[in-house]
Amino acid sequence: MAEEGKVREVATLAGGCFWCVEAVFDQLKGVEAVESGYMGGSKENPTYDDICTGRTGHAEVIRVTFDPAVLSYRDLLAVFFAVHDPTTLNRQGNDVGTQYRSAIFFHTPEQEKAAREVIARLSQQKLWRDPVVTEVTAASRFYQAEDYHQEYFARVGTANPYCSFVIEPKVAKFRKDFMERLKR
Repeated sequence: MAEEGKVREVATLAGGCFWCVEAVFDQLKGVEAVESGYMGGSKENPTYDDICTGRTGHAEVIRVTFDPAVLSYRDLLAVFFAVHDPTTLNRQGNDVGTQYRSAIFFHTPEQEKAAREVIARLSQQKLWRDPVVTEVTAASRFYQAEDYHQEYFARVGTANPYCSFVIEPKVAKFRKDFMERLKR
């Protein structure tokens, strides 16, 4: 719960399946809330079934509320780029479609500037064989995903094969690579 007068920021990120990125950001020190949802399309009040058609233009996103005194926006982006493949257009692994694109939906001019600078630096470092294709665009209306999508990995865990084979390894890699940034 946010303390009165304490500054909070919001970041909206698309890195494939929202279950995957939500599971990581939930564990990041400085993050106070993560909500799965949809952004970037034309259909009002989309449902998961609508999104899955790939015809709404929306991406599966997470809306992250964080404390910038604990976690900077650039540090948040460092985690984002470490836990998904920003070089595959409209896909993450076996999840294919525009709803699984890599995107940063900025809320302020400062976020846009930071996102573009981080992408330029990563592109110069040539960490990946292919170029970064992460979209950087202004945040639009956020539509919260259905309740059963919220905290999915925390609730279901490895009982779901997708979680076992896709999310668990991603979370384990995050824990290993960002141990100092984990919530206690």
